[in-house]
Amino acid sequence: MHPDIQRILITGGGSGIGAAIAAQCRANGQQVIVLDQKNADYEVDLSNVEQTQKALADVLSQGAITGLVNNVGMVKPASIERQTLDEFDQVMALNTRCALQCIQAVIPQMKQQQFGRIVNISSRAALGKSMRAAYASSKAALIGLTRVAALELGAYGITVNAIGPGPIETELFKQANPKDAPQTQQILKSVPVKRFGQPEDIAHACDFFLSEKSGFITGQILYVCGGMTVGGDSI
Repeated sequence: MHPDIQRILITGGGSGIGAAIAAQCRANGQQVIVLDQKNADYEVDLSNVEQTQKALADVLSQGAITGLVNNVGMVKPASIERQTLDEFDQVMALNTRCALQCIQAVIPQMKQQQFGRIVNISSRAALGKSMRAAYASSKAALIGLTRVAALELGAYGITVNAIGPGPIETELFKQANPKDAPQTQQILKSVPVKRFGQPEDIAHACDFFLSEKSGFITGQILYVCGGMTVGGDSI
């Protein structure tokens, strides 16, 4: 059986959406371990396989992980004509390969305890977004990884789901999209609920997937986007 005190591992939990997820977990009384470049329990470059492996080994040596949130990510905006292969490799390494590495690390203990919750933070951009060739590819790949892992791990009491945030008002979002800029206002008009999302909106969705009560839900992608995906094809 899983431990009474759940241990939640969050990548990229030092700021933005990841920090909101960490705060929600702590409010639930869960033990949170954050891997990030700063404001973290383990300061690590998660695009580096060796650094990530060492941090994961240290975390797992201190006890089983019951919940994993693969949240870390980067964006390298560029048109598909100008997206460099180096940028593409960087984005895939951090956004997708790191998620696979973390999943592989926690599986043995989750199987042993016959319980686990894995949540991958994808993006609405997985459906397609201009100037996001590398980013959208990495986030779509994360959805594919979610589905495969759900199929393979379900028999062990391990669920694997993904969240696809729409426009979320993090500090990075506000820097890239000034409040009164025409582009920002255009984005806002396209959101049916007529507001931008907050990091806490993603944290609430993540809390749902991490819950013991969500054991019959796996392999799903939940778009937390204020209704922007309604009426469109989804993956």
